[in-house]
Amino acid sequence: MRKILEGSRAIAETINNIGIDVVSAYPITPQTHIVEELAKIKADGEGNFEYVRAESEFAAASIVQGAQATGVRTYTATSSQGLLLMTEVVFCIAGMRLPVVMTDANRAISAPINIWNDQQDVMVVRDSGWIMVFGETVQEVCDLHILAYKVGEQLELPVMVNLDGFVLTHVVEPVEIEDKEKIKKYLPAYTPGEYLDVKNPLTFGAFATPAHYMEIRQELHDDLVASKKVIAHEMKEFKKVFGRELNLIEYYGDKDADTVIVAIGSVLGTIKEAVDELQNNKKKVGVLKIVSFRPFPDEEVAEILSKVKNIAVIDKALSLGQEGVIATEIKRALSGQKSNVISYILGLGGRDITKDMIKHVYEDAKKTKEKVVFVGK
Repeated sequence: MRKILEGSRAIAETINNIGIDVVSAYPITPQTHIVEELAKIKADGEGNFEYVRAESEFAAASIVQGAQATGVRTYTATSSQGLLLMTEVVFCIAGMRLPVVMTDANRAISAPINIWNDQQDVMVVRDSGWIMVFGETVQEVCDLHILAYKVGEQLELPVMVNLDGFVLTHVVEPVEIEDKEKIKKYLPAYTPGEYLDVKNPLTFGAFATPAHYMEIRQELHDDLVASKKVIAHEMKEFKKVFGRELNLIEYYGDKDADTVIVAIGSVLGTIKEAVDELQNNKKKVGVLKIVSFRPFPDEEVAEILSKVKNIAVIDKALSLGQEGVIATEIKRALSGQKSNVISYILGLGGRDITKDMIKHVYEDAKKTKEKVVFVGK
């Protein structure tokens, strides 16, 4: 059903239609509306899930971890400092191979305190063992949640769906809310592998000595790397059922561009508009959109960027003392190539990113000698 909804409500309705057994979360701006809407769905008798109130984000993550371990489908959401408070449990969920799905409404982290959007929060836990995807629009974010359960439950890996706080959580847009029956055609009922059962006692997250720990971590790493093929396959299957495309990466603009701008998240809308205007002025420029951050689509990125002269990476997260996080990933994917990769830091703490800034990045990428450039100071 096509509706005009706030992004948070659209996510909540999608989660309900997926068929969740347990929801637990703690309110934090700008994620709060998602779990408020789920609470209302439950209170109005429209949801069959258990809604467990938690006293903190650490507790919420622990609740869904425990519930998932008993063999049921779970959901949680957070932002910023809330995700950081969850960090210990986030690593445990991945290590225990529990396919929890979590929404992160990306927001700046302290200090100083800031409630607006950038993507620093998720980058803090990027090495925790979760599949991580980023949506550009509310529609794509809703679709990625359906995909997340399909992929995560197959691979026994947790999935974090990221969207820009306020920009997408609070925007009102037309969105297709898929009904329960159609979702079931794509996403079957959850059938867990091993799970906690008093009749068949098991241990999850057991003590591991040096004789075993390394192999366990390698297995998690190998499975996360291998998940790219499963994600790509399920994205194709998604289109067959729902008629909308999902891709690991997407390219927009001139196929023979000498300068390509790389980014993730909602800023891509502004970038595409700027690129359209540049192309109208006969500029050869393109945009590479990254959807899957973990696993990172190295081969797909290299195929598009290996012959591009100038690569301008727009980052809303900074590895302090180094460069933008996405820029590092792009450089690694292009290891051995001669492309000029520049890390542009924009939009930290929610600062507006304008078309003029993007046009400046395009021009600057052709001449700068700097490795890291802050734009919009």
